[in-house]
Amino acid sequence: MKTHFTKKKINRRASEVNDTGFGTQTPRQRSLNSDGTFNLIRTGLPFFRLDDIYTNLITMKWRKFIPLVLAFYISINILFACIYYGIGVEHLGGVKSNTPVDKFFDAFFFSAQTISTVGYGHISPEGFITSLVAAFESLMGVIVFAVITGLLYGRFSAPKAKILYSDNAIIAPYKDGRALMFRIANKKKNQLIEVEMEMVIGMNVSENDVIIRRFFGLKLEAKKVSFFPLSWTLVHHINEESPIYNFTQKDLEEADAEIMTLFKGFDDTYSQTVHSRKSYMFDEILWGKKFVSIIGQNDEGRTTLALDQINYFQDAELPMQISLKESQAL
Repeated sequence: MKTHFTKKKINRRASEVNDTGFGTQTPRQRSLNSDGTFNLIRTGLPFFRLDDIYTNLITMKWRKFIPLVLAFYISINILFACIYYGIGVEHLGGVKSNTPVDKFFDAFFFSAQTISTVGYGHISPEGFITSLVAAFESLMGVIVFAVITGLLYGRFSAPKAKILYSDNAIIAPYKDGRALMFRIANKKKNQLIEVEMEMVIGMNVSENDVIIRRFFGLKLEAKKVSFFPLSWTLVHHINEESPIYNFTQKDLEEADAEIMTLFKGFDDTYSQTVHSRKSYMFDEILWGKKFVSIIGQNDEGRTTLALDQINYFQDAELPMQISLKESQAL
């Protein structure tokens, strides 16, 4: 049976955050997914919504977007090929096929030429009905390709922060005590300036035999940098003002602790502010580690940044801390 984590274990000097937007209801999973998206399922809305189509098409992964466009293109050509085949392939001048399968493929490729307005001229519509269908398909092709072009432009032109996070946060020795750390770097070659970072911890605490989700701010040693050309190790000193002062690994587990981070920076290329988010659950926090430097120099004396080593760390001995009761009595 899991032990309930009580609020008495939290440092009384810690500042509670009440405006995170996640509420106090106890979640059964992380609040933020590892990629920064909100771990939430919206219900009570219709399955098909026109106002969400553009957002979904702009934000979906390329590996889903490209097959979707190809599937739509093939499907619409199959639809018009069936229409032409139903009207009669004999109304398509230039078709010399004899078998039904070959005739269907002639209708399919005629549809592809019509919707893209290529018009090679080998096959042409004959008769009013066939010409009317071809004219309608040409109009649809202009609209469809205009929409796809707009979507492609929107996907390429939208400013996005490609921030590379370390897979794990760590508890490392720092000054005369300990610190919670994680490391980030800019994955793109664009210039980010006026970069800021915020960090909040969410914990399930027992208050009057009721489990409530509480959030506390984690003060960073440096929460803002003017320039961001190299990697940046975010450091929360676990001192007498930290909500996790004298916490053990078991305490974080009992509290279902989740570290949530919010990155904000100004993209000099697009002249817009970009954001990024990351979440670390208690089992993604490694104790007794320290990051290995990924900044070096090449043979020409130029500074190098080894992004493939952003997750590199080594073992480190953690200093002892006095008990929370003793620290509060000081």
